[in-house]
Amino acid sequence: MKSIERLLMLLLVGLLTACGAKEKGTDLPLYQSLDDLKGKKVAVMTGSFHEGIIEKRFPEVVAMRIDYAADLAQALLAKQCEAAIFDDYVFRYHSQTIKGLTAMKEPLSVSQMGYCFAKGKNVELRESFNEFLKKIKADGTYQEIYDKWIFHANEAEMPDIQLPEDKNPIRVATSSTSPPIDFIKNGKLVGLDIELVTRFAQHIGRGIVWSDMTFASMIPALVSGTQDMIAGSVVITSARAESVDFSDPYFDCGAIVAIRGENAPGYVAEETTSDESFVESVQKSFHRNIIEEDRYLMILDGLKLTALISLFAGLFGTLLGALVCWMRMCKYAVLRQLAAIYVSLMRGTPVLVLLMLMFYVVFAGTSIDAVMVSIITFGMNFGAYVSEMFRSSIESVDRGQTEAGIALGFTPVKTFCYIVMPQAFKQVLPVFKGEWISMVKMTSIVGYIAVQDLTKVGDIIRSRTFDAFFPLIMVAVLYFVLSWIFATALDFIGKRTQYS
Repeated sequence: MKSIERLLMLLLVGLLTACGAKEKGTDLPLYQSLDDLKGKKVAVMTGSFHEGIIEKRFPEVVAMRIDYAADLAQALLAKQCEAAIFDDYVFRYHSQTIKGLTAMKEPLSVSQMGYCFAKGKNVELRESFNEFLKKIKADGTYQEIYDKWIFHANEAEMPDIQLPEDKNPIRVATSSTSPPIDFIKNGKLVGLDIELVTRFAQHIGRGIVWSDMTFASMIPALVSGTQDMIAGSVVITSARAESVDFSDPYFDCGAIVAIRGENAPGYVAEETTSDESFVESVQKSFHRNIIEEDRYLMILDGLKLTALISLFAGLFGTLLGALVCWMRMCKYAVLRQLAAIYVSLMRGTPVLVLLMLMFYVVFAGTSIDAVMVSIITFGMNFGAYVSEMFRSSIESVDRGQTEAGIALGFTPVKTFCYIVMPQAFKQVLPVFKGEWISMVKMTSIVGYIAVQDLTKVGDIIRSRTFDAFFPLIMVAVLYFVLSWIFATALDFIGKRTQYS
């Protein structure tokens, strides 16, 4: 018996020793190249050139696809992955802010970046840009712009470049989460790409309409005809050249593999001491994420846009739902079948897929902007659910009440308005309110089609401050407040229309 106890004690001591060694970092794995990361997760930007590198050269590495560069770093720091692939200029810019990350010594690759134009279209625009690029490289203007943004982005300012009020502006897609190439500073798009394209527009005497979207959404937007040009850190590849026409290369970009410092050979952690209290930390985060560069103005704009889309999509969806409900309950079999098909399609299609189809296919090449497309899309989706709510609540009212109303001399319309509808409304309101709140939260995906709503603003702020906690909490709180306002308004309407 004593021998068994001794054996168990030795096992326990060994386990505790092993755990202690891990906590002190004495047996942490060391990574020097992607070959050391076989079977490990490596974060890459969705739709980026780095995806191809992982798939072709390092198939045993597990790719973790992420939409924003800020989230690459946060995923790495949170130990959700073992490494992340950055463009060298992005990592160099953010390494001034982020602590605890280091780059592997050997660069992964060096590639050339270019601006994209629709395949076989806008040939004159592309040729004009190539001529402009040669001109500014020859007279030294390009090098001045390059040095300003690549090496001094935090101090750099956009020059005041006046553009004409053009009835045919260049529609340019970009992604404002890739500083120092494309980012938002003091509420305005700035960076190397932004200044180059703005100077080009001035050179040819045209205006610009910028569309800020995720990296993965830019090429589909160009191919669908909703954009004329992409200025968003796009690496020139033969695969992409099959879908788009590239300008002459304007920028050489290196890809580097970033890892946590604790996994780097010979890494010595910096000793940091801080007497900062929790309240002081919150105050500092509040100032950095909201006050600096007047970011609160951008937050307010995003909040207003989210509220606008939610309100009008809800109103449109309610009217559409009432129409579909009438079709579902009318005596004509054709209308009933069409309404049933519509409800099944809307309820069976993910809202994000529906939104992308509406923007890139249905309304491609039209003058309808992304905000209106969002309102129509969410209204259509909301209307499908509303129609079924209305139908079930109407059918829950006893049929005998309708017959009694008609027997008393009421017309079918008056019977519905004075007898059926008040009872149905009372039953449907709680479910209707819940579905409206769900719709408000679903609008957070509109950033995929270049709408700068509340969620998109939070992503932009995180890309600048690399603070994962505060912007997300701020966005969550604002969505809660907005949902509470809509819920309170619907409760008020319910009380005002309640029959005793």
